[in-house]
Amino acid sequence: MSRPSPAASTLTVTTLRVPGAAIGDVDPLPLLDRTLEPPFALGPGLPAEIRSGASFGWPRSMYPYLMQNRYSRDRRLADLTCVELRNEHLCARFLPELGGRLWCLVDRATGRDLVYRNRVVQPANLALRNAWFAGGVEWNIGTRGHSPFTSSPLHAARVTGPDGVATLRMWEYERLRGVVFQIDARLPPGSRALYIHVRIRNPNPEPVPMYWWSNAAVAEQPDVRVLAPATRAYATAYDGTVRVVQIPGTGASDRTRPTGGTDASDHFFDLAQARRAWIAAVDGTGHGLGLASTSRLIGRKLFCWGSGRGGQRWQHWLSPEGGRYLEIQAGLAATQFEHLAMPAGASWSWVEAYGDVAADPTICHGSDWAAATRHVETRVDALAPPAALDEQLRLATSMADTAPDEIICLGSGWGAVEREVRTRSGDEWLSETGTPFAAETVGPETATWMEILQTDANRRTALEDADPRVPPRSYVVGDTWRLLLAKRPGCWARDYHLAVLAHAAGDLPTAQALYGASLAWHPSAWALRGLAHVLHEQGMGRNAADTLRSAVNLAPDQPTLRHEAVAAALEAGDPKAALELVDTAPPLLRSSGRLRLLAVRAALACGDRTRAAQILSSGIDVPDLREGETSLSDLWHDIHPDQPVPERYDFRTYTDGQPGY
Repeated sequence: MSRPSPAASTLTVTTLRVPGAAIGDVDPLPLLDRTLEPPFALGPGLPAEIRSGASFGWPRSMYPYLMQNRYSRDRRLADLTCVELRNEHLCARFLPELGGRLWCLVDRATGRDLVYRNRVVQPANLALRNAWFAGGVEWNIGTRGHSPFTSSPLHAARVTGPDGVATLRMWEYERLRGVVFQIDARLPPGSRALYIHVRIRNPNPEPVPMYWWSNAAVAEQPDVRVLAPATRAYATAYDGTVRVVQIPGTGASDRTRPTGGTDASDHFFDLAQARRAWIAAVDGTGHGLGLASTSRLIGRKLFCWGSGRGGQRWQHWLSPEGGRYLEIQAGLAATQFEHLAMPAGASWSWVEAYGDVAADPTICHGSDWAAATRHVETRVDALAPPAALDEQLRLATSMADTAPDEIICLGSGWGAVEREVRTRSGDEWLSETGTPFAAETVGPETATWMEILQTDANRRTALEDADPRVPPRSYVVGDTWRLLLAKRPGCWARDYHLAVLAHAAGDLPTAQALYGASLAWHPSAWALRGLAHVLHEQGMGRNAADTLRSAVNLAPDQPTLRHEAVAAALEAGDPKAALELVDTAPPLLRSSGRLRLLAVRAALACGDRTRAAQILSSGIDVPDLREGETSLSDLWHDIHPDQPVPERYDFRTYTDGQPGY
């Protein structure tokens, strides 16, 4: 049989114009003492390997990443670099500037989009660094949650495979685990499946905890059913406990029909006995997205917001111009509560396949679950046979280090900096032939650190000349940097960064001493703020609140600093000081949703219910309201205990007292 011409498969770089709210600059204040993800507990009946995987690898914080929390809900048309892969059957569009998101996957014969395509890019506070947006397929690495890169650029390039097919390659250096990951997207001629090859490389001399979940959003409709080859799942309940439940369940507990239940739901399918791992979401016609993979990617998950008011409010919050979605996902472990130990020097790779399963609707929507899953599995086999996936993995592995033909987008400069760090320290690095970190990626975020690496310890750099009134643009991590900084000439910035390194590692006494040393060189809001967080962790809440107020006096325009100072004053039992911090804020900051919410809390704590009610009644929108945060509805209940919570304030995703499974 003759091979189809590669000309039937194309890669085109174009522009996508879409309404969106700008992600904005990063918050310059590092979050050192916690992550944004909520805690969880493991219920009875979970396998030992899940408990083992959930027992290690949890980071103290997302340091050295900075939070992306400076977006709004003001959307304007924006142009984004878009890379389109196309063959006879499918058209896939990727957004490398937004984490490499697969924005759409269209069946060319029918015009059906197999993934949920949002009409806007509206950030909201759901990711590990805060900013996240709904729709398409995203790639999550590092630890539980939406990726550090989900709203940041990846490096991207065109690469030609040995079969002549153009491949989109995207890659980055992941700073939390110190690994390099790459994503190769291919759409060969004649294929009804989009192939995604993922490779993670650990250049470190020790194992690192690893996590990966590919997250596909699909349109939520009353006739959609989600299927996977399982008869039980590990589900998250309203109290954060992970429990074993039966699949598919009955009535409202049948979450394979996601619109049938009220509460938000996470279901991790138990595929231990499955012939192969797959998941599919099919509508009433039997068509819908199937997600299969080679054997390394063993986990499959369903997430839905539920039909309750809070879940629907979140749907509107994330898709303000209409549309609802659910998620089907695939991961390295059985659940998202686990990390796997990735050995030193290891390289892990797999291939994922995305396409229309085109199932028989009478079978896949029938009451016989075993028959439904057997049938859909035959459709998954037809879409992406195991042998074809293995062949795609062999092909992708053979070209994983092929040099790019053309650079499309540039990511961060941290890969280039890390290469220089390891060259200086003598530590192993990895081949960059296929994933180059070019010198031109070193920009304002990383320039100071590259300068330090390339400058003798006794010569001044931008670090020594840093203005204490201006917050640092970025931070570094690791023993090499601790030693390099310790050799630099003494200054407020050197000791401040050393303090942050100690603080991020949980060494509070050292951090406290170094923050004090920085302040002795020159007072700065940043060292005061770090010292306040150390004091808070040591149980000295009132001292922490006083220190944060001093920090605000030095940097009155910094939003996060003022938010933290108000919250600390309230926690320390000083609502009058909290309200004063609100009232003395600059006008633009005082009108922001987060500070208005804090003003309601402070007014209530001061006994001024009239002011609190007026603020709440006039309307508050908090752009970075965190998933799971019920502060708005709680405040409404405090002020109006006999009135229902207005829809705009109801972000509660679980019915009171009812489990979410």
